[in-house]
Amino acid sequence: MLNMHIFLVGMAGAGKTSLGRRLATNLNLPFMDTDQRVSEIMGMSVIEIFQTLGAPFFRNAETGVLMELIGKPPCVVSTGGGLPTVKENVLLMQNHGIIIHIDRPLDQILSDIKMERRPTLAGGSYENVIDQYNERIGHYKACADYRLDNSHGFAVGLQTLTQMVEGLE
Repeated sequence: MLNMHIFLVGMAGAGKTSLGRRLATNLNLPFMDTDQRVSEIMGMSVIEIFQTLGAPFFRNAETGVLMELIGKPPCVVSTGGGLPTVKENVLLMQNHGIIIHIDRPLDQILSDIKMERRPTLAGGSYENVIDQYNERIGHYKACADYRLDNSHGFAVGLQTLTQMVEGLE
């Protein structure tokens, strides 16, 4: 049994949440999505938090969610796309689990994402998604212990991710 959290980092649309849910099921572990948890705690949608309280507030709330995990049994955690841009968040993840970068080519992300479901993607335009990708990709690569190439479809990604994590036990 794995004795650490598994943190999935990467861009919105890379597959963190869908892969993370199934990975957690495959490993019989709890699953948490940090965006969803912040939204639950605040009683507001992510977009409402960004619009009314701002990005810095949201990033602090994400840190609080990570701190909430400390001392809890291991789980699979899908992180918000901007979470690894905050040094404290990276340190919390590094000290309490392993970090896997779910890496998916930008062209695939752009072809799949539905802007109305991704309100925090820097203004909701494809140009802004490209800018955000370019700003964040270095953070993902720098903090990750492992990288999953998620360019070959969900089934292949899930199988590879499950094997990767099972190999850590």
